[in-house]
Amino acid sequence: MKITAIERRRKSFSALFLDGEFAMNIDTETLLKSGYRVGQAITDEQLHTLLLDSNMRRANEKALYLLEHRSHSKKELVEKISRTSSMEAAQAAADRMEELGLINDEEYARRYAHELLERKGLAKSRTVFELTRKGIDRELAEELVEELSEEDPEEKIREIIQRKYLRCLSDEKGIRRTVQGLQRMGYRYDEIRSALRELLEELPPDMEE
Repeated sequence: MKITAIERRRKSFSALFLDGEFAMNIDTETLLKSGYRVGQAITDEQLHTLLLDSNMRRANEKALYLLEHRSHSKKELVEKISRTSSMEAAQAAADRMEELGLINDEEYARRYAHELLERKGLAKSRTVFELTRKGIDRELAEELVEELSEEDPEEKIREIIQRKYLRCLSDEKGIRRTVQGLQRMGYRYDEIRSALRELLEELPPDMEE
């Protein structure tokens, strides 16, 4: 095959034409570094290597861009990179970021767990669930949550009600909305009922023992 044309495209890509027909878009910088020029012959193997190098460079650039804005778990980073690169390149880029110390799942999990428990007030079970969704090992997630959350669940529920739901406790509809909101945060029904008992003179009939 012969390279018959190279045309610059948007977003740092160049269109590569082989034997008079469009073949693929290649990262422009990767193409320049490769030394390939119009009129030069290229084999299937060389073309495949060029494409892999292009994908790898774009994946690394995407990883660095994402990490500049906020921290990510490794799984989350791979998923985001793979939206614009191959899964192989995305995984390799994430591995590279891990080698460079730019991602660390344990450090990420600790910070994220603290945010969920303290700022958002989620229950332990919901926090573990959210961590595992980010790709954090369940055993590590449970260990960190136990370490970071020493507060009694009912005490935490009372704090959340005082801060967020106190005005909802004036009628039965508001109480039910409060219960539903706390359940979405991961708190158990019996914990919510017990906490509400201390704040209300009378519970709705279906919340009684």
